[in-house]
Amino acid sequence: MTSRARLCLLGLLCLLSSVFGQALDVEPGVLIFCDDPSVQQAVSSAVSKFNERLSTGHKLALFQILSSSKSENGSDSVYSLQFTSRRSDCPAESVTPWTDCDYLPLGPEKPISCNATVYMTETEATTKQVDCQFENVIIPDKARCLGCPMEIDENSEDLKLPLSVSISKYNSQSDSTHLFTLHSLGYSTRQVVAGFRFKLRFDMKKTICAKSEHKDLNELCVPDEENVEYANCNSTVDVAPWRFEVPNAHLDCEEGKMPFTILTRRRPAGWSPLRNILEKLPSTASSPSGAPPTKASDPEESSEEDTTASKPSASPDVSTEAVHDGPFHCPSKPWKPFTLDHLEAPVKAGAEEATSPPSVDGFSDTDLLA
Repeated sequence: MTSRARLCLLGLLCLLSSVFGQALDVEPGVLIFCDDPSVQQAVSSAVSKFNERLSTGHKLALFQILSSSKSENGSDSVYSLQFTSRRSDCPAESVTPWTDCDYLPLGPEKPISCNATVYMTETEATTKQVDCQFENVIIPDKARCLGCPMEIDENSEDLKLPLSVSISKYNSQSDSTHLFTLHSLGYSTRQVVAGFRFKLRFDMKKTICAKSEHKDLNELCVPDEENVEYANCNSTVDVAPWRFEVPNAHLDCEEGKMPFTILTRRRPAGWSPLRNILEKLPSTASSPSGAPPTKASDPEESSEEDTTASKPSASPDVSTEAVHDGPFHCPSKPWKPFTLDHLEAPVKAGAEEATSPPSVDGFSDTDLLA
């Protein structure tokens, strides 16, 4: 009985070794170009496969392809890849593909090293193995504020009711002889209070429907292109559908289109629209008209020029001269330019003030002791 068990075990081991031996029977690969379309398709499959395993944090996005080799395994082409990636601004649980994301401008400057093995046929790419070496870093992120206003996408279905209520109330209260319809939406937020509070910024355009003939907007009410009139509103709408209450809208409207604003995002720390002007004022105010600039201002100007000339590239880990220097165009060009946010502007400003020369009028710190 024991000999039969041993024979069965030996036969099972031989079967497993033959199966795995065939799976790993891959011919040595040959180097191929990093910018080859098939290589890019294989890397895209590897990055997507790795992102599927993530449940927290941010998705990865390709940065550069470092090397690639190709071998044959039956009817499949086997790609062995080495590439780097960076954290993107897309959450791991997001359904957005990594190709639609941007790099997260936080964290380490050094990209994340990855390697992968991808089997490819004429129609599909299958990632068999992909590994990325993460460093033990902490990515600062904003905590979600419960009860704070949250921005809503302009195509969200949640905006239909508050917009409809706002426009209907405007048409019922305005002095215009015609109904107005939505023209464009500026911004919109939703906040959880006793219900949902929507804050909207939008403008409307006059339609061909006269109030005497049409009580509410309908499919016949198209914008009037001959007598063009606009109105824009800030609206706050409180909605509580589970209480079966009628939505309550508060409007603040005026004639004309919605004012155009260039800055649609929060300004970065230390940013000022007068910064370029304020930097020039000390040199003009410290020297009298017609007098040459003092020597104290020369080092500042030269230091500014030096720091501008010696600024690091957008990606300090990758030399632009090194790209495509290899015989196989390796490493490849960065998928997107990367700029790391440095919170050094306030520190530099403080250092310049600390090292600034004394006033030319002769006033010094010792005068404060008098």
